[in-house]
Amino acid sequence: MALIQERTMLTNVDKLPSIDFGDFTLEFELGPPSPEIQEVARKELRETPELQKESIERLRELLKAETDLKCPLENDAWLIRFLRPCKYYPESAFKLVKNYYSFKVKHANVYDGLKPSNERNIFEQNILTVLPTRDQHGRRILIIELGKKWKHNKCSLDEVYKGCVLYLEAAMLEPTSQIAGTIVIFDMDGLTLQQTWQFTPPFAKRIVDWLQDAMPLRVKNIHVVNQPYVFNMVFALFKPFLREKLKSRIIFHGTDRKSLHKYISPKCLPQSYGGNLQVPIVSGSQWLELLLTCDKEYEAINSYGYKK
Repeated sequence: MALIQERTMLTNVDKLPSIDFGDFTLEFELGPPSPEIQEVARKELRETPELQKESIERLRELLKAETDLKCPLENDAWLIRFLRPCKYYPESAFKLVKNYYSFKVKHANVYDGLKPSNERNIFEQNILTVLPTRDQHGRRILIIELGKKWKHNKCSLDEVYKGCVLYLEAAMLEPTSQIAGTIVIFDMDGLTLQQTWQFTPPFAKRIVDWLQDAMPLRVKNIHVVNQPYVFNMVFALFKPFLREKLKSRIIFHGTDRKSLHKYISPKCLPQSYGGNLQVPIVSGSQWLELLLTCDKEYEAINSYGYKK
């Protein structure tokens, strides 16, 4: 009996979203995971065809009873999206679905109408990028540069947050990312005192609540690199909200590349992080071009949730 490998997108597309540059094609990886990643799913997430089928049915039953919540109940791939980060425990996945949608209601100012075509600025600023290839464990790598590149008078932290949400929603469509997870590199090179004042306790709390409770994706590590001394002031805002699990996944490297390479193989990293990645780095504008092909998918994502 095979695992369910259906279309993971909510909308019908004629062809998979992709853009070509040079000899390299950047695309959403919506196909079935490789045998190695399927093995990770079996070992780490208890994924088997029998358990998958059983958990989908149970999660669907639980969600049917949540009558004020509208979600694509008939879409097995959508249900799997929430079951995988919860290791196929339906009750945990049910809680995650509720948290995911409650969070969107609570922070409606950020989530209403959130789609790539409404958020061009953050991508054009080029402070968020996802590397075109995965790390040695099959994880997506998101790099956030909140130092020299960040013009805080041209681009707010809320916009940075929205850009991250758009990227991570895209990763949630990819079976390989659902299983292997994702890692984040915060590059704080050149962070100024003026920039640190943009961070507030409510912003810090929102980010931590999102990562800990409302995000259906496995964030395996957060690597902080090139952080100057003033970064301690920023981190002090986040600390009170962190639970042990997430706190243990935040690793500070400063300018020590060897320390970073203990976690991410140099062949998966660009030169700027002491790596020798062989493919071109994708600019924010190029990612925007790819995400814009999925605007309708984000509209579909936004069409579900608790009834207003």
